[in-house]
Amino acid sequence: MNLLRSEWTKLRSVRSTWIAALSTVAAGVALSVLGASDLLAAAQSGLPDGWDPTAASLKGFLFAQLVIGMLGALAVTAEYGTGMIGTSLTTTPSRSRLLAAKTTVVAAVALATGLATTLLSFTAVQLLLGGAGLPVAGTGDPGVAGALVAATLYLTLVALIGLAVGTLTRSSTGSLAVLVGVLLLVPAIAPALPGALGDAFARYWPTTAGQAAYTVVPVDGALAPGLGSGLLTVAAVAAVAAAHVALRTRDV
Repeated sequence: MNLLRSEWTKLRSVRSTWIAALSTVAAGVALSVLGASDLLAAAQSGLPDGWDPTAASLKGFLFAQLVIGMLGALAVTAEYGTGMIGTSLTTTPSRSRLLAAKTTVVAAVALATGLATTLLSFTAVQLLLGGAGLPVAGTGDPGVAGALVAATLYLTLVALIGLAVGTLTRSSTGSLAVLVGVLLLVPAIAPALPGALGDAFARYWPTTAGQAAYTVVPVDGALAPGLGSGLLTVAAVAAVAAAHVALRTRDV
């Protein structure tokens, strides 16, 4: 418990934590509203097939995921940057316990940040769509509450992947480069890959699979929500496990 308090004190005392958390919420809401704004003048008959008001309200996750991933990374890289990691390892010789405490604290902060981002984005876009006379989703509609839970879980898992990347790279700049590749570049170039390879990356890349979990209207070719969340969870666990091995075997 004392170790958790210590990690929470370190995380909340760093200005970058609060900047990243607030930026996640702001980017998620602003970009979700911006993404839905081009539909405001559309009549119901002009909406695309398979219109999903829930998924449409979470388009801002495209950038918010990168920011919350960096929130996780900075929980580690900030200590390497200042040299405080040496003090942390001196006071807590068990590196496994130290990483477990960091993981728990980052997960809690990311869960709260992800929940705020999800609910505010959803509410803002539904109000926007409703004001324009377009179909909206309510939390009581079938599948909507589950999608919002999955969206919150998605951001939380991305933060844990960021924590793992930060532990592996020990560099804020390196973490940003890796996260841009994992979260943005690979999903963007996957459809251009030839044949079955492109199809596999487009469907089974962990973050792409995880995004399928917060859709209510099924998308052709996309994974089932449960499988999508499962793949992203496995990827996050594997990343944290790799970080644990690296932390235990490397010098500071």
